[in-house]
Amino acid sequence: MDRMSTPEPVPSQPGHSGPALRTVAVIGLGTMGTGIAEVLAQAGREVVGIDVSEAAAARAVRALEAATARAVRRERITEEERRAALARFRTSQDLASAAGADLVIEVVPEDYALKHEVFTALDAIVRPGTILATGTNALSVTRLAADSARPERVLGLHFFNPAPAMKLVEVVSSVLTAPAAVTAVTELARELGKEPVAVGDRPGFVADGLLFGYLNQAAAMYESRYATREDIDAAMRLGCGLPMGPLALLDLIGIDTARTVLEAMYAASRDRLHAPAPILGQLAEAGLTGRKSGRGFYTYEAPDSAVVVPDERTPGGVAQGGAEVREVRAVGVAGSGTMASGIAEVFAKAGYAVVLAARTAEKAEAAKARIAGSLARSVEKGRLTPAERDTALAAITPAGSLDAFAEVDLAVEAVAEELAVKQQLFAALDKVCKPGAILATTTSSLPVIACARATGRPREVVGMHFFNPAPAMKLVEVVRTVLTGDDVHATVRAVCARVRKHPVDCGDRAGFIVNALLFPYLNNAIKMVQEHYATLDDIDAAMKLGGGYPMGPFELLDVVGLDVSLAIEKVLHREFRDPGLAPAPLLEHLVAAGCLGRKTGRGFREYARR
Repeated sequence: MDRMSTPEPVPSQPGHSGPALRTVAVIGLGTMGTGIAEVLAQAGREVVGIDVSEAAAARAVRALEAATARAVRRERITEEERRAALARFRTSQDLASAAGADLVIEVVPEDYALKHEVFTALDAIVRPGTILATGTNALSVTRLAADSARPERVLGLHFFNPAPAMKLVEVVSSVLTAPAAVTAVTELARELGKEPVAVGDRPGFVADGLLFGYLNQAAAMYESRYATREDIDAAMRLGCGLPMGPLALLDLIGIDTARTVLEAMYAASRDRLHAPAPILGQLAEAGLTGRKSGRGFYTYEAPDSAVVVPDERTPGGVAQGGAEVREVRAVGVAGSGTMASGIAEVFAKAGYAVVLAARTAEKAEAAKARIAGSLARSVEKGRLTPAERDTALAAITPAGSLDAFAEVDLAVEAVAEELAVKQQLFAALDKVCKPGAILATTTSSLPVIACARATGRPREVVGMHFFNPAPAMKLVEVVRTVLTGDDVHATVRAVCARVRKHPVDCGDRAGFIVNALLFPYLNNAIKMVQEHYATLDDIDAAMKLGGGYPMGPFELLDVVGLDVSLAIEKVLHREFRDPGLAPAPLLEHLVAAGCLGRKTGRGFREYARR
């Protein structure tokens, strides 16, 4: 038999441009297999679910019954359509039941020997034209294809969990895959209401290839005791708008599964960012695999429960250890840009007297005018009353000199992200501000201790990293240096609570929590484009549809600014000295060409000039 022969086509239906994949066998009825079977049955396909476990097959039937019943209650389908969908689904414990399938989707556990056994057996069972798809996200599709009797009909079809809800499907071709097979499953994915993205065969593909590196770094960050699990997860949810924090997501995916994916990625890339964090192996070996076992990074009410319960690592509620909290009535904000204006607005709305100091009185007045506009929009949207707007605006005093900070209890700088500029400002604040005043920097990448050493009161210097836009974003990273006093730290956390922000504690190292996890992910996305693995649009779509990200990486890079992103990447690389953190050359080339993102009209994409 010619191993490279073209698959025999399945008879086409009228009006169908490719093979008609009407009957589908799903092998493996775990959570993913059951979800895929539900999607197919509800879309009018004849589905046979195959699993060696009779209990798994019974659970799959019950799950489909429950899902279709919910759909009827929500008036998404009729009772007649429900009965028809249930009639299209049958189960079996015998692989031979796949004999009549046009497409077989394998979703057994991520073990190559097991998948190889399934594919080898299918060679003797299915028709020559049947397409064989693996649901792997870590193992080599090419290797499975090469070991098959008909490698041209083998490809990857990677759904995301939960399959009925998630729109993304990665269609994975090996160098052996026939284009007709790719076309057929791509059309099927669209008919199922999914968004197919075509990718090549490498561990993790697009979405998981980016996601798991980020998850691995979060696990390593927790293992190093840099931040608590709660703070890491809150930082990424509130700072990046993600639906779940990374450690909670690892528990949902399964820590053992994540470790398997990362091992495959590391074997292919040899990138240290993909080398599984030791804690993943320790938890997996102990059977603490996440939600499915009832315990992973968090502890759950029961196995397979989503309800987190307190355990010995749950914060006790007195994070400051009883440290005295200083009284803060007046706040000084240094700067006149968007961030400074936003921070001043936050403090004014919370009832603080605010001094907004800029290099000139005109700049300070312009910043206050910007705040007035923002407050007016809040009134229009019903978020503030006119009286609250007037009170907040009256609380802000613009000033053209730092001398106006003489009586503030907390001074917050929000000037240019240049260390020399900040050090000069802190030296000035040290002279102007009264004894006992706390001095805070909003830096996102520079060492807070370098600002502290520019003063004669380093124990009273702390980082308060707000996120843009400050009035809307709930997160503040509270950064302690080795010299920051306990009472200073406690006071800043109390201030965050009063201004209705969520504080997370960080040590004074590059990137803190959010940028240290976010920017390597963005850098790896750039590398994917640089290596011609996937397009900008496919990567952005994959992360929005497969990862639930509010923006794709290239959308976000163009919003942040490529010059800002490059500067942060360089700081991370310099601090951690990991080759995998070196800025992607494509990013450096775009910055050198003046393509900085939306602010210049061109970055990774082009934008209409305003």
